[in-house]
Amino acid sequence: MPRTIAVLRGSPRAQSLTTKLAKAIELAVGDRLSFRDVEIHDLPLYNPDHEKDAPHPQWDAFRAAVKGCDGLLFVSPEWNRSIPGGLKNAIDIGSRPYGQGVFQKKPTAVVTQSTGGTGGFGCNHHLRQCLVHLDGIVLGQPEMYVGNLSEDKFGDDGRITDEGLAKLVDGFADTFVAWVDKQA
Repeated sequence: MPRTIAVLRGSPRAQSLTTKLAKAIELAVGDRLSFRDVEIHDLPLYNPDHEKDAPHPQWDAFRAAVKGCDGLLFVSPEWNRSIPGGLKNAIDIGSRPYGQGVFQKKPTAVVTQSTGGTGGFGCNHHLRQCLVHLDGIVLGQPEMYVGNLSEDKFGDDGRITDEGLAKLVDGFADTFVAWVDKQA
């Protein structure tokens, strides 16, 4: 039975380039891993004062969904040279309560994209910094920045049509599968 990977997308848009890239990675991985999209964009803003209140069902459901997976795949655009707010909020929620975070000891990979040439470099490194601090086992290489991403690089079936990008995604998929298997 393949290991289950939680996919956390930084873009709230249903048909975003981020969503398309995440699906293309899943297609490249095939049946070697199972992917579960974990929705983050309706989570209430994290506030430590609320941890003391009654249970917070949305936070608890998010934490349980991530905790129930064997690994993590973060796919995100870069917003203002950093992590989109909804994704950072999810990371903050998942990191608590202190010492019981859901990212600990999970094999983790970060993929960022942009329509510009930098490929989400700032977001990628900010995500890595957060996840390493939270004791995620973050894949070091290959670092995955996808620059100049556009709709015309995807076919109707969700597969990548650009030869260079397809090669990059296929290589990343193979490495990610091996990384998850190694950490198990």
